[in-house]
Amino acid sequence: MRRAAFFGALLVATVVVLAFFALPIIAIFTHVSPVTLAKQLTNPVVDDALLVSLKTTLLAQALVLLLGTPTAYLLATRRFRGRFLAVTVVELPLVLPPAVAGIGLLVAFGRMGLLKTSIPFTQTAVTLAVAFVSGPLYVRAAIAAFEAVDPTFVDASRTLGAGPARTFFRVVLPLARGGLAAGEALAVARGLGEFGATIMFAGSLQRVTQTLPLAIYAEFDVNFDVTLAISGLLVLISAAILIALKVASTWTLSLQRSGFRFAPSTST
Repeated sequence: MRRAAFFGALLVATVVVLAFFALPIIAIFTHVSPVTLAKQLTNPVVDDALLVSLKTTLLAQALVLLLGTPTAYLLATRRFRGRFLAVTVVELPLVLPPAVAGIGLLVAFGRMGLLKTSIPFTQTAVTLAVAFVSGPLYVRAAIAAFEAVDPTFVDASRTLGAGPARTFFRVVLPLARGGLAAGEALAVARGLGEFGATIMFAGSLQRVTQTLPLAIYAEFDVNFDVTLAISGLLVLISAAILIALKVASTWTLSLQRSGFRFAPSTST
């Protein structure tokens, strides 16, 4: 009897939690008709914001991958004095309030800031803000992925004559690709949804710095249907990223269970 009551309580709590998480998403798509939502996607505000979001997110993620991957590999494979501080610096943006991140970027790169540049309130500012808030998600996941690589494969590659760079590209990266892809998916989703740091550092100028989240804020009191349409679009994009990540993870796991493993090659 007690066991049944316990599992009954678990079931009730689960239903409440699922309903709480699902209800706001359902409400976005049911507040107005799907036809109305679809029509609002042709609004110039939506088109301009989508273009800015895609452009800045792609540039930001290119920076994250290009600079974050070697950084993560170094932090994962080397133990040195100050490593704890370096990892903490990488992780700090994850817990910073977005507005604080924006203010920090402004006083670092603003005309009166440390570097005295003209970056604020440009698309470059949007790109930097997106990279600042989303990059740590990728780097942290990449560190974990590189730490999970079996060192015997690396040692075998080096023993067979492959240099550090060849070993990294031919052995380490393929073995860590699942974790790297997961981290990048999270970074992309976080970057597309970035709001606080962007509005503080780049402002909300249509066709220049106004991303999809900023367009939601700008249209909230102007055209609520446009706000709903952009929200629905971001929900679909986020869901697509999440589903793709889960499918890829399931596919990788099924390959591992079927006995398929990557065999590192050092041959020319």
